[in-house]
Amino acid sequence: MPWPGVLSVVALILAAGSGGRFSLSAAAEVGQEPVKGQAKPEAVARFKPLAILTALGIVYGDIGTSPLYVYPAISAALGGHFDEHSALGSLSLIFWTLIIIVSIKYSLIVMRADNRGEGGILALMSLTRASWRGRNRYLIVCGLVGAALLYGDGTITPAISVLSAAEGLKIASHDFAPYTMPIAAVILLLLFMVQRYGTSAVGRWFGPVMLVWFVFIAIVGIIGIVSEPHVIAAVDPRFAIEFLFHNGFASLAILGAVFLCVTGAEAMYADMGHLGREPIRIAWTVIVLPAVLLNYAGQTAFLLHHAGGDIPFFALIPGWMLYPAVVLSVVATVIASQAIITGAFSLTRQAMQLGWLPGMHITQTSSEAYGQIYVPFVNWLMMLGTLALTIGFAHSDRLAGAYGAAVSTTMLMTTAILYRVMVSIWRWRKAYALAIFSLFLTVDIVFFGANLLKIAEGGWIPMLIGGAIFVIMTTWHSGLEAMHRARERDALTVEQFVRQLRGHKIPRVPGTAIFITRQRDNIPPLIADHVRQMGSLYEKTIALTVDFSGKPRVNPDDRIRFEQLGEGFWRVVIRFGFVEVPDIAKALHSDKAQCPVDLDNAIYFSERDYVVQRSGRPRMPVWRRLLFSFLSRNSIHLADRFNIPAQNFVQISREIEV
Repeated sequence: MPWPGVLSVVALILAAGSGGRFSLSAAAEVGQEPVKGQAKPEAVARFKPLAILTALGIVYGDIGTSPLYVYPAISAALGGHFDEHSALGSLSLIFWTLIIIVSIKYSLIVMRADNRGEGGILALMSLTRASWRGRNRYLIVCGLVGAALLYGDGTITPAISVLSAAEGLKIASHDFAPYTMPIAAVILLLLFMVQRYGTSAVGRWFGPVMLVWFVFIAIVGIIGIVSEPHVIAAVDPRFAIEFLFHNGFASLAILGAVFLCVTGAEAMYADMGHLGREPIRIAWTVIVLPAVLLNYAGQTAFLLHHAGGDIPFFALIPGWMLYPAVVLSVVATVIASQAIITGAFSLTRQAMQLGWLPGMHITQTSSEAYGQIYVPFVNWLMMLGTLALTIGFAHSDRLAGAYGAAVSTTMLMTTAILYRVMVSIWRWRKAYALAIFSLFLTVDIVFFGANLLKIAEGGWIPMLIGGAIFVIMTTWHSGLEAMHRARERDALTVEQFVRQLRGHKIPRVPGTAIFITRQRDNIPPLIADHVRQMGSLYEKTIALTVDFSGKPRVNPDDRIRFEQLGEGFWRVVIRFGFVEVPDIAKALHSDKAQCPVDLDNAIYFSERDYVVQRSGRPRMPVWRRLLFSFLSRNSIHLADRFNIPAQNFVQISREIEV
């Protein structure tokens, strides 16, 4: 392809990715109207410099620090033998990988698939409206696999990032070599320990620090390019193609190393709900992409004359700047690690409220920023995993072998779900959707296959973590369904119960009771058992169900639905989106004018059932029942999850056969 043609194509791609209009934009936006009463995130953040700066700190820490370890991984795959052919071929692969996966796939296409402004693979899964028991179950499986593997990625990302930065000290003096791993471990330990305090105090510095980082790596890259300006020719894709053919089967190992340059691309989509798509796109096109490409080009120029030597990123830096550069890189990698940890917290909350994970204690660390939360259980598990990887592998080049397998699988799952969205939600012509899907699928499968070679080198670790999370997710969901079916067997019909109330067969006593239950069609066993055991019912009784929508947020006007079933007896349904805080007391008080009971003196009742093996044919395999029972016993109490006043809360335990 002639040079002007190549540059024109790239310019068009980047323009589209940074907010330029694309011919399919209207179709992609179908059904994405904002929730009434709430500004759509994109409308709030669009074109605001502060939002673009924030995107640098929240979204691009991971992909922005990848220049620290990509070329050492490529060098290891090549055996340390860099010549001009391999150097330009590597740079060309990096360039086109960033363009195809990040600029085209995520920035241009995937980020259009917003679920009422929210992004992330679970939001994408919910957008398809597929169900676990329906014909499109594979979409749920893809979403859960992708989400589960993000936990594995979240464990390994802080380890490789901080290790890579700390290893810069070895360039200054080899005396630091024995201490880089302990230094990285201490930094990571402190990072996880301060999570409980939230990031609101230091979060405002993330963006400016990352801006300094991107300017710095761009300048360092230019220094390298000046010595060998012809490396810019690597924008020609023929260098990448010839390089792959020349290396034959060994190209898979090289591609596995090249793939590290796009780890973190999922964050563009996952954090869209916090910032809006335009600030994220602009930050990528104007700042991040040029900076990382310049740095990779500078490292390529260095490797033309110093193959197999020091870490090229730090070797490019003048000696007097080395120690400040190491400090800056450590700070940048800590910010990148913070972003992946926060992402794991947000993913956990979404999975909980969609019914795929048991309830966990969540602390809101900021009264202003909804996305700033702290999940202690997830934090400590990730800390143990990250420290184990840091100590076990000790060097970033060893850890690079374990990095990428989980991310490439998640990207493959995203592509699988995206095709369904293009055809069913956006109503694109199948031929056109299939062409785009085929391009992304081909690229994803190639990188997925390349990363499979890393399984033996440590890639099995994040895959094992993801597999365990997937089993937990499906077991929890199946257990909830089994318990629901068991409860339905014991439930009374509304007509039967109301007849007993009208016939005064159930004595009424003064007071107000709110029974929290998952049953919506019948009278829940919790109420029936209460009447049978106590011999009476409160004068004012509410059967309250909390419903988590497949949408991120629920219109405040549609939050609560009241329905009177009988004298002094109501059914109330409170709906929350999967990114909202489920505060029952606050929701009821917000609609106090319509609420038929005195909330201040109400007593809340809930059930905490324990599963036992069903006589006859069990609804779950023994191992799943035991796992579900363990998860259920250790899940958070409803009083804590729904912010119910503890002094007005009564919990009743029963045994349910499944």
